[in-house]
Amino acid sequence: MTPTRRTLLTGALATTALTAGSMLPAHAERAAPTPPQLRPGGEFDDYLARLAQSDQFSGTVLLVHRSRRVLTRSYGMADASRSIPNGPDTIFKLASLSKCFTGIALAQLAAQDKVDLHAPLGDYLNGFAAETAKVTLHHLLTHTAGMGQYSQAPEFHAGLPRWSTEAEMMDGVLNIIKKQETAPAFTPGTRYVYSNSGFFVLGAVVAAASGLPFHDYVRRDVLTRARMQRSNLYTKPQVLDSRDIAHPYWTLRSGERADFTTSEYFGFVGGPADGVYASAPDLLAFVAALDEDALLPAAYTTAFTTGKVLLAPTDKPVLPADARFYGYGFRDTIIAGHRVWGHSGSAMGVATNLDVFPDLDWIAVILSNYDTPITPIVIKARELITRTIP
Repeated sequence: MTPTRRTLLTGALATTALTAGSMLPAHAERAAPTPPQLRPGGEFDDYLARLAQSDQFSGTVLLVHRSRRVLTRSYGMADASRSIPNGPDTIFKLASLSKCFTGIALAQLAAQDKVDLHAPLGDYLNGFAAETAKVTLHHLLTHTAGMGQYSQAPEFHAGLPRWSTEAEMMDGVLNIIKKQETAPAFTPGTRYVYSNSGFFVLGAVVAAASGLPFHDYVRRDVLTRARMQRSNLYTKPQVLDSRDIAHPYWTLRSGERADFTTSEYFGFVGGPADGVYASAPDLLAFVAALDEDALLPAAYTTAFTTGKVLLAPTDKPVLPADARFYGYGFRDTIIAGHRVWGHSGSAMGVATNLDVFPDLDWIAVILSNYDTPITPIVIKARELITRTIP
């Protein structure tokens, strides 16, 4: 079938749950001066220092107000074996925050009429069970396709030590998903169930529709165009060789932390659901590129970052909010009457979060190479930032 911009926008914009303005300073003139609680030496800074002192946080935090860096703090070690500390430019694995970049890749292809969000998966990829092939790209982007988690399959754990190229990993995981997803777990579109398998499949759609391997497409058309100069879908050899990339430290059952790069399950490379590495400044560049229409026409940026599916109070990650939505690779939240969009990520030795407050003109980046939850830090930042307007 031949997709058109008209069919895309009549569907995508019609399902938009919230009204989004520009990505950053929509109402900057109404924003109050930077509150002392968020400045160096303030309440938030002290809170971070206490967590780091008790070894509950290792990583980098960056707060930006009106395009000005208000607070930058780094704690802990990027590589304890080489005595390399985390710094403001340290590169961290993003885990599921990577879904934003896969979403943008799909948005670019939709803007070029190369994909149709209402089209079934079977229009782009072969080899899926008949019922699974009927789910649409919209279902996959919003986690309403009824797919599960490829990482729970024994074949995935067996493949991690074996796959040694990007192509081997993509083909290996895609084959696992095709065998695993014999039919949707529920009628597509009727429920939200977060699915890494769904987003991995979307990466394969990006490759099929663009004619480029997924990793090459994201590097060229998303990361490079966003001027994310230190970001990449880094491979295991690159991570081990670099002094700039933080090693993930996962928590053992004993409570001790271990360098996950020494595990046989630290795979060669990540994929569409979890594979991007980035520094905090590069995530600012990503937000700026969206605001400046450097990655997408403004209408597509709005359509993809804006919520489509209302989440239940129990849908993870559970954080205080007036309402929570999922868009196309982005979370969209209302907190104290203010919109916040972005995404979080967690994995072995990884915890990340990007929050953009468009009407308050704030950005909060939290990147950790511990798997200790950063939820309290996210909540603290949101609470203090949303106080900036009465």
